[in-house]
Amino acid sequence: MEEKQEVELKKGLKDVYIDRTQSSLIDGKKGRLYYRGYSIHDLAERSTFEETTYLLFYGDLPTRRQLSDFSQRLKEKRSPSRQVLEFIRQCKGSHPMDALRTAVSAVGTLDGEAGKISTETTLKVGVQLTALSPAIVAAHTRISEGKEPVEPDAELGHAANFLYMLFGKRASPEDARLIDKDLILHAEHGLNASTFGARVAASTQANPYSAVVAGLAILQGPLHGGAAEGVMRQAIEIGTPENVKPYLDNHRNLGGRVMGFGHRVYTKVDPRATHLEADARLLGERVGQSKWIAILDAITEYMAPYTRRGIVQNVDFWSGAIYNLLGIPENLYVPIFALGRIPGWILHVSEQYESNMILRPRLQYVGPTDREYVPIDERDETSLEAIPKKERLAGRGLP
Repeated sequence: MEEKQEVELKKGLKDVYIDRTQSSLIDGKKGRLYYRGYSIHDLAERSTFEETTYLLFYGDLPTRRQLSDFSQRLKEKRSPSRQVLEFIRQCKGSHPMDALRTAVSAVGTLDGEAGKISTETTLKVGVQLTALSPAIVAAHTRISEGKEPVEPDAELGHAANFLYMLFGKRASPEDARLIDKDLILHAEHGLNASTFGARVAASTQANPYSAVVAGLAILQGPLHGGAAEGVMRQAIEIGTPENVKPYLDNHRNLGGRVMGFGHRVYTKVDPRATHLEADARLLGERVGQSKWIAILDAITEYMAPYTRRGIVQNVDFWSGAIYNLLGIPENLYVPIFALGRIPGWILHVSEQYESNMILRPRLQYVGPTDREYVPIDERDETSLEAIPKKERLAGRGLP
């Protein structure tokens, strides 16, 4: 039996580097983010989601012809098959994130080449899922509302077409640009929890669909992709700017956290949040709903003393406000995050395949050893009942 020994624990794998990457660079202390060497500020203000996706997939910004061809390939993959639509109808009562995750798995079962592990196949899957996932989310939402899905509009760009398929009418260029920028800002962000999960799946040589499904499952957690939902839910519960302090004082005294603040990497500013803050303010004025911005400003003021400790606004703080002001249902906040992040997952899955070693970290065992096995007829029920339930659940006894 292996002797117990002291090891240095890295809880949450904090500051553990598992490999090298060309995907993105995050400078948390200076609040900088680069995709493939390009500043997120340039991409957010000057690029489109299609162009950014091309950059992530192929490593360079496209020429005009390359971007046109790539955009056309995305448009050709926008329509769900009859089988996928039938599946969406069968799960119309489920959360959109559950429907998206399972629909992606279903799409993989219909792809006869899904099991081929290669860069070419992975990028082909990336194009398929980047194009098709918005249609899955929009179709599920409409079907769950008793409406029929909307066919894609080949004249519209990626973000504009998503809003069209969701609402059944063309969005204004300003609204479409907001979603386009939001998708860019969510497209890639290093080895976060969902990306790590996708890479773990890829490291076992699971196919790209399975790796994306793993990413989707992990993203759904409220401590990861669900934060945007939490920000607006909290703002709605607060109700008015004047109620921010008493609400948050009570909330924190009960052990709650202020949603939209704090990030595992950024300690100065989340550069993505700066873009969405400006957009949220303009949108609030444009639609005559500045109330929510005033509440978020009051929350920001309340949290100001904590910025010195590195607890700063993250991207979710303002993205939820934008979704709300655009009339997007709350249960779509996480799926929209996923629509943006799929290209990043595909890039990481491709990198994992190219230089693979199965990801297999270890746990330090701290339980008992050499316990005597007692036949079941000789076990004392009263001795089990004497063990506190919390300890039994922790593995120090039977549940």
